[in-house]
Amino acid sequence: MTQLSSLQRMVEDTSLTAQMPVLFVGHGNPMNAIEDNSFTQGWAKIVEKIPKPQAILCISAHWLTRGTRVTAMEMPKTIHDFYGFPKALFDVDYPAPGTPQLAKETQKLITRTSVHLDHDWGLDHGTWSVLVKMYPDANIPVFQLSLDRTKGAPYHYELAKELLELRKKGVLIVGSGNIVHNLRMASFAENPTPYDWAIEFDETAKNLIEKGDHRALIHYDRLGKAAQLAIPTPDHYWPLIYTLALKNKKDQLDFFNEELAFASGSMRSLIFSEKY
Repeated sequence: MTQLSSLQRMVEDTSLTAQMPVLFVGHGNPMNAIEDNSFTQGWAKIVEKIPKPQAILCISAHWLTRGTRVTAMEMPKTIHDFYGFPKALFDVDYPAPGTPQLAKETQKLITRTSVHLDHDWGLDHGTWSVLVKMYPDANIPVFQLSLDRTKGAPYHYELAKELLELRKKGVLIVGSGNIVHNLRMASFAENPTPYDWAIEFDETAKNLIEKGDHRALIHYDRLGKAAQLAIPTPDHYWPLIYTLALKNKKDQLDFFNEELAFASGSMRSLIFSEKY
């Protein structure tokens, strides 16, 4: 009898169980990677309630490309894609292995466009600043899918649906961004009062997610002035669209980290899961 490949074993092990959950994480300030606060504690607690994934696919707000790419290297590098922060943050390394095999599987699953196997990117801070708190041992394979900056939210929603098979194979899919993200209006005062528009849109998004009104969330540009201020650029919002598209009929919805930071950013995170 021939030995089964690791991917075949993965399929067999998960075929009779519930699909892996899917997450949207408000990642916020990169400093969360080296701090202990309510947000990082929320990330750590949520993974205690779900099965250990076979691999993690992250859709990060910080990998924008022309076309679609998926990381396919054996050992993705830790990318410090920011400046002006303490040396301790630049010293963080997240040495999780990659998974070229699942990258190729993802390439085959996506039929809406050609997917390029990428060997240059790595793990940006939208990925590792969260995973370093969720899975600090860095012993679970991690790969990233880029966001095609030339497309709109409806396109990303339909593309995301093609990733559903990965949930059946033990892959935890994580969208990493922020529902409300306006850096130009951020306040760095101690405990700043959130803007009314930030509170309004965060609550609007929550209500629409609870109702399952994905159409309204996809067409966020029709949701008024608060939405325009909350989403001046779509990069941090698009990862939410991926998470919404991956919801199935059996999934329960739970929110966590339901707070606003720096007056103009929402850390609201959510999980869709059949059971955990």
